[in-house]
Amino acid sequence: MSKDKKHNKSKDEKKKEDLYKSIALIIFLIVLIIVTAVLLYFQQINKNKEDENTLAYTELVKEVQNKNVEEIEMTVGSTTLKVKLKGVEEEKKAIIPNTQVFMELIQSQTLEGNEIKLVQKPQSIISQIPSYILSLLPTAIMLALFIMIFKMQGLGEKGQVYEETERSTKVTFDDIAGLDEEKEELKEIVEFLKQPKQFTEMGARIPKGVLLYGKPGTGKTLIAKAIAGEANVPFISMSGSEFIEMFAGLGASRVRKLFDKARKLSPCIVFIDEIDAIGSRRTSNNGAETENNQTLNQLLVEMDGFSSEETIIVLAATNRPEMLDKALLRPGRFDRQITIPSPDIVGREEILKIHSKDKKLAPEVSLHSIAEDTAGFTGAELANILNEAAIIATKKQHQAINNDDLDEAVKKVTVGLEKTSRKTSDRDKKLTAYHEAGHAIVSQFLPTQTAVKEVSIVPRGVAGGYTMYKSDEDKYFISKTEMEEKLVALLGGRAAEKLVLNDISTGASNDIEVATNIAKDMVTVYGMSDIVGPISLKDSEGNFEYQLLGNNMEDVVGQEVKTLIDTAYKKAQQILSQNMDLLHAIAAELIAKEKINEEEFNKFFNI
Repeated sequence: MSKDKKHNKSKDEKKKEDLYKSIALIIFLIVLIIVTAVLLYFQQINKNKEDENTLAYTELVKEVQNKNVEEIEMTVGSTTLKVKLKGVEEEKKAIIPNTQVFMELIQSQTLEGNEIKLVQKPQSIISQIPSYILSLLPTAIMLALFIMIFKMQGLGEKGQVYEETERSTKVTFDDIAGLDEEKEELKEIVEFLKQPKQFTEMGARIPKGVLLYGKPGTGKTLIAKAIAGEANVPFISMSGSEFIEMFAGLGASRVRKLFDKARKLSPCIVFIDEIDAIGSRRTSNNGAETENNQTLNQLLVEMDGFSSEETIIVLAATNRPEMLDKALLRPGRFDRQITIPSPDIVGREEILKIHSKDKKLAPEVSLHSIAEDTAGFTGAELANILNEAAIIATKKQHQAINNDDLDEAVKKVTVGLEKTSRKTSDRDKKLTAYHEAGHAIVSQFLPTQTAVKEVSIVPRGVAGGYTMYKSDEDKYFISKTEMEEKLVALLGGRAAEKLVLNDISTGASNDIEVATNIAKDMVTVYGMSDIVGPISLKDSEGNFEYQLLGNNMEDVVGQEVKTLIDTAYKKAQQILSQNMDLLHAIAAELIAKEKINEEEFNKFFNI
């Protein structure tokens, strides 16, 4: 049996043992509660019976004085008596308020010739058990609850510190596509893990940490697994949020125990996902911020504590590198910082090939064509599109996934689920048709805007209709002219409503929101305003610093944003006014068919 299998087996046995302990503790609590309930029940029954045979203290005194008492039985340390009356077979019970006073009464009655037999018995151990259990019950319950809390929070010597996914991963670099340069950079890490002596003999120091950052879904976690898989070393994975709990100091304790675990498994990889949860900039606040600071400080200490002989590499992933503390990013802790970008068209095609290995694709399906239509998509989104296409093909009982299934999957992922069952009034259908036709026509006359792929007035997601554009190229920079024309295209729907219906609706709310944000960024972030100049007014935390350029800068920025929006709106109206015949024709076609594809749309322009 290999070392990994033995390790996995011992780990599974430990998990089973912890599970059995938890189950045993819960069963113990349940049994304890049931036993207590049963004891209380029988105690109540006995109490009811005793009430019937109980003799009041005043009656007992009278019976003693009247010489009707034959025998009294007392238990040491108890104020409860068993009384045997003359001529009565059943014993009575009585409770005396003061033992000493009652004993004096009996003694005086005995001296007066009253023959009363007084018997004193030692207290029975069995009779004390219920009282012992009742007195110890609160303590037992509190102790059991504390043990459960300690196990959940990771306290105590044998408590489970974290739920790690520690394993020898089988993911390799062959499972990653679209990141050729990044893979080459990370292959050095694999060599460090495989042959550390080769580098140390040359005087090279093993990198202590590698920070991966990029958009969600770009493959940061997958890359970390691939490094471990290529080097064939254990992979310990934790999320940053797992270090933070309700007890102060627990996060720091978990960091210590995590690295103790890593040292025992060395060489290995420690992967911390969403490290910004514990690695954000330290503050002087109280409460949860103090706990985060303690956890971060411990992480900094542990990463400094690696000896040159320990082959442990810390990989961390985040979507927000700007949030991290500078002490964490310095060389000696995270020596390398690698950006994981969205794949280009070649990368997208390679990713689609990897994720389509287990999919039944029709012969006519072109992965290159899908890659062209999905510019800006991440690897996770591409995998989701293929999965949705497989689900759609299964529901439609197709033999294989065809192009229609893939097109529907792209629309479902990007726009939302098509709502064919929704009933739409003729007025709303007409309004939506002119709105979407306005977007499509305006875009067609703007040189920088991409070609229209489909126009629909069938509701999808939260949209009443949509205009889908082709995205056949990757763009890394956007010019001012393109952004200005994007504003015109976004306002084409509102302009069509105003021109044709002489009214406006809430349907353009999202278009206006997007257009306003673009115009605001043009002025405050990209420095595209001639009046404001090439100045960025947005700081790293997303706040605007208008006061840098004077007290009236907010008014100047607001006026510039309004000018950009007003200019774009007027240009959209102008384009539609010059092409009203096209607007009416395309809107009529939409009302009749509900959808127009690229070929049908281009016929209106004789393309």
